[in-house]
Amino acid sequence: MLPPQLNVPRSNLQCYGEMVYLCRKDLLGECSRRDLPIERLKSVVTWNISTLRPLIFGMSPYNPVLGETHHVSNGHINVIVEQVVHHPPVSALHATHEKEKIDVIWCQYFTPKFRGAYVDVEIKGKRVMKLLNHKETYEMNQPRLIMRFLPTPGAHWTGKVKIKCPETDLEAEINLISDSFIERFRGNNNRSIKGKIFESSTGTELYNIFGHWDRTVTAKNLKTGELEVIYNAEENITGLKPPIVKNLKEVMESESAIIWSEVSEGILKKDWERAREAKSLVEAKQRESLKNREASGELWVPKHFSVVKDGKDWDLSPLESTVPQAPLVITEAEGEKS
Repeated sequence: MLPPQLNVPRSNLQCYGEMVYLCRKDLLGECSRRDLPIERLKSVVTWNISTLRPLIFGMSPYNPVLGETHHVSNGHINVIVEQVVHHPPVSALHATHEKEKIDVIWCQYFTPKFRGAYVDVEIKGKRVMKLLNHKETYEMNQPRLIMRFLPTPGAHWTGKVKIKCPETDLEAEINLISDSFIERFRGNNNRSIKGKIFESSTGTELYNIFGHWDRTVTAKNLKTGELEVIYNAEENITGLKPPIVKNLKEVMESESAIIWSEVSEGILKKDWERAREAKSLVEAKQRESLKNREASGELWVPKHFSVVKDGKDWDLSPLESTVPQAPLVITEAEGEKS
């Protein structure tokens, strides 16, 4: 068990959910509000970049327990996340935008590979966004996570992210540059991005994309030479605050904030003994639940998702077409609502 001194006071499910609901501007809704297909793809790229958040090396969120959920609303965006498998850990996310009729489904699990001076974490699972008003589907993969021990400890996102829309014949490739000695020698700084938007069928490039995902990202129109800042991290992911409870009676017992409340309170007060005991209790309850299910022959069934294992891969679909309003909310002051 990881000591609470090395935990950030929230669950991994909360971290996943924050990637979607915790943003000062409604970048998700903007994906559907644009008139032209190329503008919608640029907005999807912007939204995808906004899901990248800085990591703290050496600190880890709690590992979610089986059946744990996290349900939050921010304006028109409603998000539900559920831990649908414990070994290996598989998390499912469903988000809907009420006003713009957008549907987002994530399936997330990972495979770590130890490579001496660093750990290469391959994050697997589908990410799909559907713009229902436009009958468009955007399929995207996930970046990799590198946790480096030498020469300088650090954690960062890397790899190639592809975003493809079959209906519009448009595609984007975003390269998250690794913070390695070789890349620094090439002049690529930490958290830099290089990419392109192009036609899938012809390969004709329409835009170059470059910048830093924790600062600003720019798109260059290759036909006109026009430059456009499509993402500004300071305007979108700084000064964010966690959700508040709007209706305590509607908060599920499986909610992350409920399950880990004692642990988090102990960490925030630096009462490490209290945090350790509370964390041990959460994990003991999970082991007891597993033991009881095995004794009775009961199979675990997720509450919000249908989950299928295909070989080594996992796939899922939400049981409901839309996500309802949540008892946990981001206040209006947090962001711009449209």
